[in-house]
Amino acid sequence: MDTPSEPVVIVDFQVPFLRLVLFLVKLALAAIPAAIILGVISFLLSVILAALFGLQMDFMMRRGAV
Repeated sequence: MDTPSEPVVIVDFQVPFLRLVLFLVKLALAAIPAAIILGVISFLLSVILAALFGLQMDFMMRRGAV
């Protein structure tokens, strides 16, 4: 089993159009829950950081005060 392996180069990949469309639709549908989960995680992380460092969450609500 000491024979060296040869590199493989893929030149063409045949995929029917309908199968590719269905795969991309599934990919788009799978991205929705993933985005929701990432949004919840980032929200929880920002709340934890705000609680730790005492940051005020209302900086977007202030008008004209800097």
